[in-house]
Amino acid sequence: MLRKLMSLCWCISAAAFGATYDLPTEDSSIVGRTQYHVVQKGENLSDIAKQYDVGMLSLMAANKGVDPFVPQVDYVLTIPGQIILPSVPRKGIVINLAELRLYYFEPKEHKVHIFPVGIGRIGRDTPEMETKISQKRPNPTWTPPASIRKEYAAKGIELPAVVPAGPENPLGEFAMRLAYGAGDYLIHGTNKDFGIGMRVSSGCIRMDPRDIKWLFAQVPVGEPVRVIDEPVKVALEPDRSVFLEAHEPLTRSDGSKKAMRIPTELRWWLDEFKVSDSKAKAVILAQNGVPTEIAPPELIEQ
Repeated sequence: MLRKLMSLCWCISAAAFGATYDLPTEDSSIVGRTQYHVVQKGENLSDIAKQYDVGMLSLMAANKGVDPFVPQVDYVLTIPGQIILPSVPRKGIVINLAELRLYYFEPKEHKVHIFPVGIGRIGRDTPEMETKISQKRPNPTWTPPASIRKEYAAKGIELPAVVPAGPENPLGEFAMRLAYGAGDYLIHGTNKDFGIGMRVSSGCIRMDPRDIKWLFAQVPVGEPVRVIDEPVKVALEPDRSVFLEAHEPLTRSDGSKKAMRIPTELRWWLDEFKVSDSKAKAVILAQNGVPTEIAPPELIEQ
C-alpha cells in the first residue's frame, strides 16, 4: 500500500511540475530535480516516458539494464528530471541533439520549458545550426522530397506528391519551418505514437503532439533557433558544488562521434583545486544523462 501511495505521489508531482522551470541565476546552470517511479504491472518504459514527458532513450540511459518492454514490477526507476542547461545564450529555442531535448527560453518570464524531441536518424542527421523560425503552419501538408519518396519506393510504398493535412500526415497538426539552407527542416508534431526522444526522423525535429501545440502558440515567426550537439555539460554552481552530465554521443553518417572528454573549464577547475578527475571520468564513461556531483562545496577551501 505504501509503495502504491509513493508511486501516486510521484505521478502527481510529475504532472504538476511538468517541463517548465524557473530560470536559475546567470551563475547557476541546474534546473529541476530527479524523480522516481515504481513500476506497476503492465507498464513499459514507453508508457512511463510519456507520463513524465521525457525521452525514451533518456529514460533508458538513466536506468541501464532495465528491460524497456517488460520492466520488473516494483522496480524503482530514475526519472531524469534534473538537467544542466546547455552553455549557450538563454534565448529562443535551443535544441541539443546529443540529449534529444528542446529548450524554449523565456527570459522576460524567467522560465525555461524543456521537451523531449525526435531527431534525424543515422544517414539523415539533423545538422547543427543557428537560424530562426521562418514560417508557421497549422494543419500542414507534406511534400515528401524526392529522396524520401525513393526510400519509400524501395520498401514498396508509393508516396503521393503531396500528403494532405489529416490523420495520415506525419507532420501532425503543427509545423514550424526553419530558415536554414533551403528551408527543408521543420519542428513539427507527429501522427505516430512513438519516436519522441529517439533518432527516427528524416532530419526534422519531431515533438509530441501536446508539446508542439503549446510551443506553436508561444513562438513567433523570427524566433531564434540554435541546434547544438553537446553530449557533456558541466555546472559550476554558486555554492561551489560541481556537477557533470554526460550523454551517449551521436553516431553520424560517416560513423564518427564527438570525443567524450572532460570539458576544458572543468579541467581547469580540477587542476586549480587539486581535485581528482576519477569521478568525472566515471560520469563520462557511464553516459547516463543524469547530473552527478563531482565535488561537494566542503571539498573546496573557502
